[in-house]
Amino acid sequence: MFRHPSTTGRLAVCIACVMAACFRCEPVAAQPSPAEKPAMLFSESFDDSQLLKRGWYDGNRFSIAAQSRAGRGCLLYHWKEKSSTPESSSGIRRLFEPTETVALRCYIKLSKGWGWTGRAYHPHLMHFMTTENEKFAGPAASHLTVYIEPQEGRLRLAAQDIQNKDAPHGLTQGPLKGGYNAQTFDSQAQLFKDDDAWHCVEALFQLNTLDLKADKPNADGVVKGWFDGELVVDRTDVVLRSTDFPNMKFNQYLLTPYFGPGLLPHEQSLWIDELVVGTKRIGPLSD
Repeated sequence: MFRHPSTTGRLAVCIACVMAACFRCEPVAAQPSPAEKPAMLFSESFDDSQLLKRGWYDGNRFSIAAQSRAGRGCLLYHWKEKSSTPESSSGIRRLFEPTETVALRCYIKLSKGWGWTGRAYHPHLMHFMTTENEKFAGPAASHLTVYIEPQEGRLRLAAQDIQNKDAPHGLTQGPLKGGYNAQTFDSQAQLFKDDDAWHCVEALFQLNTLDLKADKPNADGVVKGWFDGELVVDRTDVVLRSTDFPNMKFNQYLLTPYFGPGLLPHEQSLWIDELVVGTKRIGPLSD
């Protein structure tokens, strides 16, 4: 189950309380060919702090570090001891053209000695939301929010739809537990290790189709994740929406690093670089 307190102003980030469910995946070595180049929705290299001039919103503080994966800079998130939200950079959002399939590629680096929560939830990192919620809606109680985050060393992809509890067809992401719900998709192996290195993280979410005549969803939604080019989460049988939302599409990306109160193990940092969002798998940088 995911729960979200408010952080700054209108942007909410969440406290997750959900047990992990791991799925075995077979690795594949696939790179998009030039003829299959994915349709790019937006990209961000974090080379400077002028993000608000490039379509980002709902944030006002950005720390650009020099130790980038590529280009001149990267975005730094630093937590002080006993904090929940980073003090160096704000959470931030970006709208994009609505699509039923969304793919992400970014590079993530954790500081030396990075510590986990020791629990089956947190930290949260980034999300996609849909056209069924407005541009400043919090990601916790939504009609659909999907998650991309490191959790106890694994790559976690997840989804919740808490706001649908009173919808005609109800929840699609599991029953409420303590007022929250979630469906999680974790890599089998622990991938994020204490190596102070850049890692390529990719995710792809595709909304399931709907049988409107029979008034039911088809279990054909897609949730895939890659770590340094290796497929580590691979599901093609997922329900992400019901027939209550036939026009639902992804249209918003949120970057909101967050530890729940009391869950940060110690002072630490996280860096993000070379972010791309498109409608097909992006693939790692060629170099």
